Amino acid sequence: MRRSACASKKTGQTNSTNPISCSPSDLFRSASSKASSKEMERIDNLFYFYANRSSGMIDPEGIETLCSDMEVDHTDVRILMLAWKMKAEKQGYFTLEEWRRGLKALRADTVSKLKKALPELEKEVRRPSNFEDFYSYSFCYCLTEEKQKSIDIESICQLLDLVLGSQFRSQVDYFIEYLKIQSDYKVINLDQWMGFFRFCNEISFPDHSNYNPDLAWPLILDNFVEWMQVKQS
Repeated sequence: MRRSACASKKTGQTNSTNPISCSPSDLFRSASSKASSKEMERIDNLFYFYANRSSGMIDPEGIETLCSDMEVDHTDVRILMLAWKMKAEKQGYFTLEEWRRGLKALRADTVSKLKKALPELEKEVRRPSNFEDFYSYSFCYCLTEEKQKSIDIESICQLLDLVLGSQFRSQVDYFIEYLKIQSDYKVINLDQWMGFFRFCNEISFPDHSNYNPDLAWPLILDNFVEWMQVKQS
């Protein structure tokens, strides 16, 4: 007969009448391990429900189905936040490892729990200690081609509105207007993307009174400020 995993070792005495017992901490660890295993099993089952059988990943169609089941639009910024939480690498796709990482952290093993976790996830992302990382991630997540370093203006305008619009409405609206009418830039790179985030956080708007073009700002922001000054005059 197999002995219990938490049974005490033999002391050399025969016919011992000492009962085999487990400490409370052993029992807790055993119960916790079983619960964690069951939770992971449910997380995996949920993944395979939405995953494409041939690719072994949740693809754009699977994500849209997930969003529909959660009653959340697939363009909702919280879906991008979910990808950030998973550390998803490829836009529109979740691997099993990424899915496990995100849902385990959110303690969500059902669609209902995942939906309920979204408001707290949004609070987590919007903390200053996390938001800059999310803002950077959102750009990199949209680099869909190998060795791609920049994103076209139309896509950048949509991404700015999605990611930054709720926090810096005026700055985003004016910058999008400028991007759409200017002809010097066809794409935006990560340095310019992060520069605009710094601009929103540091520069007085709309007067730009503390903006110094001699400092290390991307040239596109110098041009934007000049355009704003002309527009205001």
